Amino acid sequence: MSGKFVRASKYRHVYGQVAKKERHYENIRITNNAWDSNLIKANGKFLTVNWNSSGGGAFAVIPLEEVGKAPDQIPLFRGHTAPVLDTDFNPFDDYSIASGSDDGKIGIWEIPADYSFHNYCNSDGDPKDISPKKVLAGHGRKVGHVLFHPTAKNVLASSSLDHTVKIWDIDSGKELFTLKHPDMVTSMSFSYDGNHLVTVSRDKKLRTWDIRAEKVVSETQAHSGAKNQRVVWLGNSSRVATTGFSKLSDRQIGVWDAFDLEKGDLGGFYTVDQSSGIMMPFFDASNKILYLVGKGDGNIRYFEFQNDELFELSEFQSVDPQRGFAAAPRRAVNVKENEILKAFKTVNDHCIEPISFHVPRKSDSFQDDIYPDAPSGVAALTSDEWASGKSVEGPLLFNLSSLYDGSEPILTSSSRTEPLETRGASTETTKYSSTDGPEKEPISTYPPLSASGKSVSPSATEVTEKAANKTVSSQDEEVKSDQLFEKTINQGVDAKLKDDKSVNSLLQKASNLDDINDAEDPSNRVSTWDEDDEQQPTRHETPVSHKVASPASKKEESPVTSKISQDEPSTAKQPEPAMTIPNTSVFNAKAEPTVKPTASTSNADTKVPNGTESLSTTSKPAATKSMGLLQSAEKLSSLVLYLEGIVADLKKANLDKDDRLLALESKVEELLKGKNKM
Repeated sequence: MSGKFVRASKYRHVYGQVAKKERHYENIRITNNAWDSNLIKANGKFLTVNWNSSGGGAFAVIPLEEVGKAPDQIPLFRGHTAPVLDTDFNPFDDYSIASGSDDGKIGIWEIPADYSFHNYCNSDGDPKDISPKKVLAGHGRKVGHVLFHPTAKNVLASSSLDHTVKIWDIDSGKELFTLKHPDMVTSMSFSYDGNHLVTVSRDKKLRTWDIRAEKVVSETQAHSGAKNQRVVWLGNSSRVATTGFSKLSDRQIGVWDAFDLEKGDLGGFYTVDQSSGIMMPFFDASNKILYLVGKGDGNIRYFEFQNDELFELSEFQSVDPQRGFAAAPRRAVNVKENEILKAFKTVNDHCIEPISFHVPRKSDSFQDDIYPDAPSGVAALTSDEWASGKSVEGPLLFNLSSLYDGSEPILTSSSRTEPLETRGASTETTKYSSTDGPEKEPISTYPPLSASGKSVSPSATEVTEKAANKTVSSQDEEVKSDQLFEKTINQGVDAKLKDDKSVNSLLQKASNLDDINDAEDPSNRVSTWDEDDEQQPTRHETPVSHKVASPASKKEESPVTSKISQDEPSTAKQPEPAMTIPNTSVFNAKAEPTVKPTASTSNADTKVPNGTESLSTTSKPAATKSMGLLQSAEKLSSLVLYLEGIVADLKKANLDKDDRLLALESKVEELLKGKNKM
């Protein structure tokens, strides 16, 4: 693709694979209720399905290992007097389920220890139905969605057509908090630490709530289309993503700052396509991948979230449309097959297909870079602790390597990598590299979803300019200070470069250092590159890497050029990037003494093929090159320190000038007052 770059990411080639036919769940009767929910839910052991049953509402629970065709008569979880609209598994108890129904009630269920989807029968051989352990009543109308808290045990959120979201302690059956909305809530999602809840309503408003204060933190207008919208919190960050429609019925994705929704979506809406089905978002907080599942079509798109942008990875395509979709928790994946997501989709309302998303790798060892620590299924807080105001930074995590080797998992607490107000707002591009070997291609970002594109991370030149501009405290004097700064730098550079010819010979390799080359006549410079290097073919340009080699490696890289080393082929005619002043922390202050080349000729002098004379030294040619580069690095380091002193003097001069101006103004005022008295 001419003019385009491929963004390097370890998730670029993630692919979805449907399980074999014998692993499907068949003869499933999914409800035909038109309520907008996911219809199915999954954890590491079971699947729940909103069942199409008579005599009130019911749902079925299917153990994951009981695949194949279901019997005509199955045990159902009955207790509601109207259709079941939504279910959710307790993240800290695989055998506990909550359900919301059209009858306005919330059911709390416990799966029996001896439960079987095919053989759970009474003494007469008939399937036994399961009754709810507890029923929560408090909503005035149908309960459309239920969602368990991510960090506190036995805390449940429920949304209703009575325009409220209620937070419950399911142990005591007590209603803890109520969040009142002006319209029906169509989707909600907890923050990573569980202290906030983001909701989207039928009034097209997106709201972030402080749950325990029962107040709105931020609110804004979301998508303008008439159809339902969905929202999901983007892991351990302050960002949320919404899916909805435009006025022209285009399917859209929006990324927002959850605590400053008023400033609008970050970077504009991403337009996906013109299909009519609602998109169900699922976010993998471990790998930062957002999965979008279309209702009524068979496609599943997935994007990597990075630096407030969504980058399209790939798409799972199928001719079988889905109405329901469920993603199992992270602890259910098969780490030995590099599976990063285990999911389930409905097919034609009579079958459920397992889908596995894999990272294609050949290594047989544990891939720790794609398996960071994940939520463990152990609660970090009790319901009473959370309700009383205690908080944690996120769920308790465990190391997935224990799934690979069967060892005892090690639990760790969540921690934020950046402050809450800035999390996810960094503009620095993360560089991924494959574990199969070193990075072999330049890192560049491929275009985001928006047609106009978004700004990428600043170049090295822009960063240098911004750093220089920070020394100017007054906007009105910026131009004058820059001129004085540039003049002083040129004088310092001229003085330093005339003192040492090794620096001049090094800078001769950079073709675009026009301003610095004027400090000395290029015809008087002498090349110190080895004869072997002159004979090597031209290599392709590689990314700039600022690394300091260890003394044992006998290599030294120059911060002025791009990866020039004694064992890499190079040429004197190859264009080099423009020089930027390096950071002094890169260089080793205790470098070994270097051998300076002498201008005198001797029998050791040799001629290179192009006729350029090479200087004679007391050491081997390879050592001469390495020592020369190290010496140049030391010179440049001292130059940086010298320029830093100049910057400090400029700052002091600016402050002194301000003081003189104030004194002059006061004298002028005194003279004017004296003149007026006369």
